Amino acid sequence: MTVDWDEWKNYFLLHPAKNIDEIAHFWKRSTMIDIGESIAIPDDITEQEKRSGNWWKRLVAGGIAGGVARTCTAPFDRLKVMMQVIHSLPSGKMRLLDGFKQMVKEGGIISLWRGNGVNVLKIAPETALKVGTYEQYKKWLSSDGAKIGIIERFISGSLAGATAQTCIYPMEVIKTRLAVGKTGQYSGIIDCGKQLLKQEGARTFFKGYIPNLLGIIPYAGIDLCVYEHLKNRWLEHHARGSLDPGIAILLGCSTLSNACGQMASFPLNLIRTRMQAQALEEKGTTSMIQLIQDIYNKEGKRGFFRGVTPNIIKVLPSVCISCVTFEKVKGHVGFTEK
Repeated sequence: MTVDWDEWKNYFLLHPAKNIDEIAHFWKRSTMIDIGESIAIPDDITEQEKRSGNWWKRLVAGGIAGGVARTCTAPFDRLKVMMQVIHSLPSGKMRLLDGFKQMVKEGGIISLWRGNGVNVLKIAPETALKVGTYEQYKKWLSSDGAKIGIIERFISGSLAGATAQTCIYPMEVIKTRLAVGKTGQYSGIIDCGKQLLKQEGARTFFKGYIPNLLGIIPYAGIDLCVYEHLKNRWLEHHARGSLDPGIAILLGCSTLSNACGQMASFPLNLIRTRMQAQALEEKGTTSMIQLIQDIYNKEGKRGFFRGVTPNIIKVLPSVCISCVTFEKVKGHVGFTEK
């Protein structure tokens, strides 16, 4: 999974390209892709980026783009959480349009963004932790300190995702409780945290932690593999005149890979969400295994994919918004790809 300098040089001597920057950008997947639940493997930070300071500018631009994308698609994110939880409560089922109507009726238009504040707030610490620990894990796993294969990259990315998720997980719980809470139940993020600590204790901030951790591996692995496979298939069949696929192909690869990763990890995501919101149920706390059995017995296999529709719907607009915002913001923070 590496291309040495001679291969790179000889290829472009025989197959000239007009814009080397676009080609280099194509071979490197940008951290600007952020869909709110992404646990994707971070980009490698090159030595040149470290010296120039471009790496932190890229992260800042990516963070802003992610915040804008999450905010624009927040209604779908809250609807997904509501559909996951409502099905487990005695109040019955919730459909797509009915869900939006119910949320607006209960708390007004602004309630569609309930929980989005903490979702945006956790971007900075999560990204910083993921990128920092990813670089450290790569150093520990690489044999010669320089080259790293696809397996080591995947393991490093999964461990980095697990580390970042562990540190910011209480914010995930607060986000879920805010999303499923009623109007006036919590005055804000801090009030929600205080109430949870007082009423349920510190352990409540790690409810659903195990399925969340287990979901990292299928998400990161499938997301990475599908993206690389789609990109390589395009190179194999369509890269006759240029290695620049254009923005449409890159968006398509990112959207499909993210969607596949979400589908693979969605049952674990649903279990995590229901465990986080268990205090809302009269029967109290149940274990992960008991919850899996309960969902299967009462709702069947389809029960593990409740809320998947709004989750998939938001992927394409979120990826598009991230890309457009990233392109607009990067010049303002001084980020260049040269």
